[in-house]
Amino acid sequence: MDTNSISCAFPRAACALLALSCSLIASCSDDTPVVAAIPSTPLTAVQTPKPDYPIELACANVGGTVVFNVVVGVEGKPVEVKLLASSGQPKLDASAEAAVHTWIFEAATRNGKPVVQGLQVPVRFTPPAERPSQCFALDSQS
Repeated sequence: MDTNSISCAFPRAACALLALSCSLIASCSDDTPVVAAIPSTPLTAVQTPKPDYPIELACANVGGTVVFNVVVGVEGKPVEVKLLASSGQPKLDASAEAAVHTWIFEAATRNGKPVVQGLQVPVRFTPPAERPSQCFALDSQS
């Protein structure tokens, strides 16, 4: 085997590749605008007022957790609220759902534009440590 032909073949191939690379680089215009990547932003809660705690359940020391799948639209408002897990108390579930529908978010963004995004939301009802004063009025009615 002629070692001279092998050593000559490699530099020619390397030169050809270098020439091709140079011609591709030279064909690129310096006028091409550089597009900066716009970072994505997460969905952020802005206003999430607590739901009303049904007084009869608070007085009875009944609590629970309701879990929803909430789809937030591009305007930052829930467009879909789906019950995933009930608290076992229909009044707690209804109160939680009514509150979630009023929540306001800052929509998530991709490439600088707002996008629809879903999230799971637990809403907890913890009975008050002290019995509310309204309970005494309910006691006298029973």
